[in-house]
Amino acid sequence: MRRGPLTAVLASLVLVAGCAGSGGDAATRPTPASEGPGRLVLEVEHVSGFTTPEALAVRLPLVAVYGDGRVVARGAQIEVYPPPALPSLQVWRLDAEGVQTVVDRAVIAGVTGTTDLGSPPVADAPATRFTLVTDEGTSVREVQALLELPDDSGLTLEQRAARDELRGLLEVLTSPEPLGATGPEPYEATAVAAVVAPSMPPPDPALVQPEVAWPGPALPGEPLPGGLGLSCVVARGAEAEAVLAAAASATTLTPWVAGDGSRWTLTLRPLLPHETGCADLGGE
Repeated sequence: MRRGPLTAVLASLVLVAGCAGSGGDAATRPTPASEGPGRLVLEVEHVSGFTTPEALAVRLPLVAVYGDGRVVARGAQIEVYPPPALPSLQVWRLDAEGVQTVVDRAVIAGVTGTTDLGSPPVADAPATRFTLVTDEGTSVREVQALLELPDDSGLTLEQRAARDELRGLLEVLTSPEPLGATGPEPYEATAVAAVVAPSMPPPDPALVQPEVAWPGPALPGEPLPGGLGLSCVVARGAEAEAVLAAAASATTLTPWVAGDGSRWTLTLRPLLPHETGCADLGGE
């Protein structure tokens, strides 16, 4: 019987633990690069795919693991329309051994490898990008349609098995209790980006939302590349706290009113520990 992704992950974790017990093997294992508490170790994100420019610009990673043990992932999303203005994010915490296990598991799953993963005929599906940062450098691995693979994909057993390893890695990272993680707790952002577009009426008059005064930096901010009429600002410190408080009762259709009376549609995106500003946002 073929192993499921999570079963394969747990089996690999046993293998990792065995390797960690051998001093000779451990000496040659890649270790997380350590350059401060916000140093990224592993990030898994969707890239490309068919969606709106705003959604691309604010797309969040599926999971990000940091050298200080934080694991930031998406939380449960409320199925309501319009959805809340702020996405749900949560954070777990790993000890140093757990972070090393993440690195080991990523290597075993093939993030640093070159195994053929195939190219399934799935239109408009995003690719899943794994980025691993260790003392040996940065490895990037992309898989087309990792989570949307149809039964008639035409992939070989070897290609499917390689994909199973990467999918299993993603499964255990987004629910990292098997790695010894504690939590989760709500992610507390210290900076919030806003992708700015002119205010537009909702498609249905019944969806009209109350206006909210914008407490952040001057709008509309700096234009985003691509010539799509979008711009971006980042609220930090006290401004970020005010934006988070105002957004707690807002939705994605909320009209935001700037100090000069202009009205804008904002797509809010909490910045993660390794991100510094609008330049770090997606768009691929």
